[in-house]
Amino acid sequence: MDDNSCGNLLDHLSDYLDNEASAAICAEIEQHLQDCEDCRVVVDTLRQTIQLYHTLPQPDMPDDFRQRLYKSLDLEPYLEREA
Repeated sequence: MDDNSCGNLLDHLSDYLDNEASAAICAEIEQHLQDCEDCRVVVDTLRQTIQLYHTLPQPDMPDDFRQRLYKSLDLEPYLEREA
């Protein structure tokens, strides 16, 4: 990150939350979060969303779910590759 702008934080947010950002980037993000309440809210909300996602059980999906999804999205080329 070249500066502590909100846009730069968002550019690196995924790596930061996945613990894949460099130490320097993490330090800059953490400094920015100390000064920017809006970004703290974004980061905290995203962390809570990720935590909730990991705590919920995965639903069982029908065997043909992927095919039906691709068809509804008009992704016929992907259906042909999986056949």
